[in-house]
Amino acid sequence: MDVKIELIHVPVSDVDRAKAFYVEQCGFVADHDVQVSETLRFVQVTPPGSACSIAFGEGLGATLAPGSLDVIQAVVPDADAALAQLRAAGVDAQGVDEQVWGRFVTFADPDGNRWTLQQLPARD
Repeated sequence: MDVKIELIHVPVSDVDRAKAFYVEQCGFVADHDVQVSETLRFVQVTPPGSACSIAFGEGLGATLAPGSLDVIQAVVPDADAALAQLRAAGVDAQGVDEQVWGRFVTFADPDGNRWTLQQLPARD
């Protein structure tokens, strides 16, 4: 059985602020922003080149508190370029952390949800 992760819910306190951060500062593509009803709004954004999107909104039944997600990890081809791009867009990104298993850049969204970007090590 093939399994593809396509969507991760990210808990946020302010949907418009989160959308602006991910789209305008991180360069994610805004796929959907639908106000289904007065109590239900669904926003989906996708990192460039990714098959997996993130979603946030209002009334989605999330049980995690905004800012409590600290385990999102994505792969980038160049950690130095990712760090420079994020900082140029005003994101308080940290890095580059050199480890045997890769090079890492970290940042958090306005609520504190933490991201790690990994440049994979060269393979023999």
